[in-house]
Amino acid sequence: METNNLIGHLIDGQDVYGTGRSQYVYNPATGAAEKRVLLADRQTVEAAIASAQAAFPAWRNTPALKRARVMSNLKQLLEQHADEICQLITAEHGKVLSDAMGELQRGIENIEYASYAPELLKGEHSKNAGPSIDSWSEMQPLGVVAGITPFNFPAMVPLWMWPLAIACGNTFVLKPSERDPSSTLLIARLALEAGLPPGVLNVVNGDKEAVDALLLDTRVQAVSFVGSTPIAQYIYATGTAQGKRMQALGGAKNHAVVMPDADIPQAVSALMGAAYGSCGERCMAIPLLVAVGDATAEALITGLRTEIAKMRVGPGDDARSDMGPLVTRQHYDKVRAYVANGVAEGATLLVDGREIELPKGYEDGYYLGPCLFDHVTPNMRIYQEEIFGPVLGVVRVSSLQAAMDLIDAHEYGNGTCIFTRDGEAARYFSDGIQVGMVGVNVPLPVPVAYHSFGGWKRSLFGDLGAYGPDGVRFYTRRKTITQRWPSAGLREAAVFSFPSNQ
Repeated sequence: METNNLIGHLIDGQDVYGTGRSQYVYNPATGAAEKRVLLADRQTVEAAIASAQAAFPAWRNTPALKRARVMSNLKQLLEQHADEICQLITAEHGKVLSDAMGELQRGIENIEYASYAPELLKGEHSKNAGPSIDSWSEMQPLGVVAGITPFNFPAMVPLWMWPLAIACGNTFVLKPSERDPSSTLLIARLALEAGLPPGVLNVVNGDKEAVDALLLDTRVQAVSFVGSTPIAQYIYATGTAQGKRMQALGGAKNHAVVMPDADIPQAVSALMGAAYGSCGERCMAIPLLVAVGDATAEALITGLRTEIAKMRVGPGDDARSDMGPLVTRQHYDKVRAYVANGVAEGATLLVDGREIELPKGYEDGYYLGPCLFDHVTPNMRIYQEEIFGPVLGVVRVSSLQAAMDLIDAHEYGNGTCIFTRDGEAARYFSDGIQVGMVGVNVPLPVPVAYHSFGGWKRSLFGDLGAYGPDGVRFYTRRKTITQRWPSAGLREAAVFSFPSNQ
């Protein structure tokens, strides 16, 4: 079979192709179908799980230091192949190359954290917890675990999952987005080159059939998911019903509160990237700007309109582009429909990105320019629902408390931020807001790799966030061992109380 433009799977260290279902992978900059990706059936997923299961005993017993060295080798290989990886991200997702490079770097930070495995897995020890009794805990791997990742970060989000899971001694089956799988597969192949044994990491491309196969197979002990809330709910409910440990990160509708005392030019600059970076296809994007006071709103709008007018929309591999296309034609149509709905519901469309001039040869790409709404209210769909596109809405309120009440009432609680020079206001906001990740004069408060990522409310299903310390807890289970060696030749009488009470 000709495989130059066919994307298969990686199972047991080998590229696997087949003759089953497939679908096109499009270049969103041109609208052209340039590749096909195979969609795994249940038997293919089961083969990947079997490979991971067979690799687990030896990998579990590999010293943590040796596992960590594989991560260190992988970091070097990713840095050497960074340009190639980023070109694949841009070709299949559409984001500009500089944004793809930023994504990859954040993924590499998680590999660096995973390389601390010997320290992360040390456990605890108590000598003489009772008379001649020692007690200690161990962080043991679960076995075969799986990850299901979204299209918007094809390199970074998988690297939130499998490096730490593998460094903790598990083996992994990854199901990336079928919309842009090539960079994910390249990174997995580089992991083999870094010294990862075959079967420790397997990649299967697919759709719901592959997802259900992972959720229902009893050999898979835990599943991590990042995506929309309706799918997160389904995945969490299905996995927990099978007794699996589950972590499902869902949708978001992040608010940026701007106080009257804020540095307006600085806030405008920050919000431009937060709202329109990666075409708004980020769960930590800022689609809602909550201006405290009409004067604040007017100043922000003036600044935003000036900056939007300078933006260049075009192919992601053009260094002059500030924003690339949306990922698919279907998503493009969906975001355009939200813009039309906002107008119909009474919001004021100040900047309409639906009609933009494109470079010659890119007329069929999925381009939508920046959109800016004013007078958005909580009853509107563009306020309530996650759009995942370059659409920013301005909401006007009279006070900080009114802004916080709006945010707390929303079903999502992923991220939020406040722009202010007032430390008391910032502290009050950070302490009281019902949101999992908070920024102060920082528009995208994504935690670094040695903290953990996760929202509140309907933005996270499960008890533990992604990566960092929560990731270690998610991919391991604590075993506590209590041990005593009686003195030779001494026979002791029966004891009917706790030894520690003696």
